[in-house]
Amino acid sequence: MKRFERPMLGFMTREEMLAVIGEPGDTWTSQRDHLLLTMLYNTGARVSEIIGVKVGDVVLGESACVHLRGKGRKQRSTPLWKSTVQAIRAWLRRNPKLGTDAALLPNRDGNPMTRFNVTQRLNIAVACAAKTYSSLAKRSISPHTIRHTTAMHLLQSGVAFSVIALWLGHESTMTTHRYVEADLAMKEKALARLQEPETTICRYHPTDDALMRFLQEL
Repeated sequence: MKRFERPMLGFMTREEMLAVIGEPGDTWTSQRDHLLLTMLYNTGARVSEIIGVKVGDVVLGESACVHLRGKGRKQRSTPLWKSTVQAIRAWLRRNPKLGTDAALLPNRDGNPMTRFNVTQRLNIAVACAAKTYSSLAKRSISPHTIRHTTAMHLLQSGVAFSVIALWLGHESTMTTHRYVEADLAMKEKALARLQEPETTICRYHPTDDALMRFLQEL
């Protein structure tokens, strides 16, 4: 196999991600986009998975989750935050005609959103968030960037590789290990625990004479 340099995975900070999600507006499109971005971040789903979610795939209850159909028609269930559940319920109240087999996130014609449509709506959200976080204006943010962001935030929160692999639908945990390479902050924390070569290690010198006398008499 040819040697090649693997590109560093891109991801957003939590503050940047929340700015992209934003607040739901009053319009139908704004509320749908807010739910779309919230679910992408919550689940770490691929675009094909999120646009394929039907109303019947969402379980709203004590153990709220969404059933996703991944690569190779493999299915997995991902838990939902309470805030995501509230957003879904508000969306369904606004769209009572959406049946069990209907797309949860449809376009204006009632059909599932397309990849291009999702990318287009995300670009609009990023442009709006860039007014607050100028760093976003210089970057290329795609729906898959949100997937990387979810994985990185899970990793930074101490979630095990195996759990993240299940969460994202990875067949191998080796894929999940790539996120460690991308997180320079984790490397800096690890380096901080290692003493620099020029650091002088001080030898312990007891100052309590009474303690020394006690030890010598043992």
